[in-house]
Amino acid sequence: MRTFGKATAAAVVLAVGGAALAGCGASGGDEAGDAKTVKLVTHDSFAASKSVLKEFEKQSGYKVQLVKGGDAGKAVNQAVLTKDNPQGDVFFGIDNTLLSRGLDEGLFTPYEAKGLSGVPAEFQLDKAEHRVTPVDYGDICVNYDKAYFEQHDIAPPKTFGDLVKPQYKGLLVTENSATSSPGLAFQLGTIAEYGKGGWQDYWKKLKANDVEVVDGWEQAYYERFSGAAGSKGDKPLVVSYASSPPAEVMAKKPAPKEAPTGVATGTCFRQTEFAGLLKGAANEKGGKALLDFLISKKFQEDLPLQMFVNPVVEGAKVPELFTKYGQKIDEPKTVAPADISKNREQWIKQWSSLVVK
Repeated sequence: MRTFGKATAAAVVLAVGGAALAGCGASGGDEAGDAKTVKLVTHDSFAASKSVLKEFEKQSGYKVQLVKGGDAGKAVNQAVLTKDNPQGDVFFGIDNTLLSRGLDEGLFTPYEAKGLSGVPAEFQLDKAEHRVTPVDYGDICVNYDKAYFEQHDIAPPKTFGDLVKPQYKGLLVTENSATSSPGLAFQLGTIAEYGKGGWQDYWKKLKANDVEVVDGWEQAYYERFSGAAGSKGDKPLVVSYASSPPAEVMAKKPAPKEAPTGVATGTCFRQTEFAGLLKGAANEKGGKALLDFLISKKFQEDLPLQMFVNPVVEGAKVPELFTKYGQKIDEPKTVAPADISKNREQWIKQWSSLVVK
């Protein structure tokens, strides 16, 4: 999903030791697969603590090599293009908005990860075949910069309907549905809200209200959103996560009474991320061990403050910072996986023609 700040990324670099961190392709090791290395293909926002990845190395004997491929949407596209010669052993970061594409393309080898019984059925969207393993979930929502709205004496938006009102004209930045999983999730949220016959008119109104569209989450949040620490952006509204506010608090000492950013709770779409063993993986044994580890208590409890997502395993503890400053969404928008599978490409094309062309 997303990495807030530099500290978490640095932890990953330290954790993998001598293994190279590749950008869009694997580097280092044996071309046929290094028996001591397991390659994890993922999006740019993957992060884990040094101690956690060291624990996996100690348990399994494998070092983790990251193969990062941009935003989740781009990473999935690249995985599809290279499926006959996969970049690694495990793919992490395909979510429910893109899952059907990965399954239809035959990206994954079925494997029932150890500990899967501790994951509620609502997250196991491929339970019959176990081609993917649920790892985390979060809610895509519009975030707002509290200071901006206080200074301008404007109430922040709460719902999708609010975003098309004149007082929010030119204030929102969102991600491209065709290249970004948060962008697609936000679009699906509007489809859930307005229906298959009404979402297009909503987006026409949003475009008329000068919504800005960028390629990916990191650009939207860190470059355009005024509420992100260190950002020079001027947009006080951004499509991000319900868990973004605690990230803005984490490095502040003393901790403030509340986060500087808020969440428009009526704009949220539930997103679940999965990992799967890539078909044709050079190190299938290592890949299976890594999948087991991703739903272990150790990794699950590390997730909230590394990638600011919720663990899927029952009983995994969530830190107080996450619960105190994060926003719990009781009624997120959802779209049935079958509907996403059937309509996703058409919806993206329609969205593109309405908003970016």
